[in-house]
Amino acid sequence: MSRIWRIPTPPPDRSLREAMTRGFFGRCPACGRGRLFRSYLKVVNTCEVCGEPLSGHRADDAPAYITLLIVAHAVGAGILLSDEIWPHSSMLLVAVFWLAVTAVASLLILPRAKGVIVGQQWALGMHGFGSHIGNKT
Repeated sequence: MSRIWRIPTPPPDRSLREAMTRGFFGRCPACGRGRLFRSYLKVVNTCEVCGEPLSGHRADDAPAYITLLIVAHAVGAGILLSDEIWPHSSMLLVAVFWLAVTAVASLLILPRAKGVIVGQQWALGMHGFGSHIGNKT
């Protein structure tokens, strides 16, 4: 018995790029005017402007992995260049500096990554966002 897998494609009225961009900026993927988050990483149940239900998202660990990928590459390169940029600086000072950069960058990128994932799921109709495109049949 073989399984057929369908590749998710956005429904005609949902632009993937637009929804992900709106999510990046913390806006409703449907209208772009309402807020996506009610707190740091808590997604609102419904958009206060257009009424679109947003509680069906399943972002799970994807935003954390995306954040880790971005921050680890940037900070790793920065650490390697630190000896060239500050050749006579204290190793403790360099470690504290890059630890602070890592923390701040992670806190700034994480909600944007989650917004992108929620926007993508909304545009593709995944999980609780209407159509069940992409499920195996």
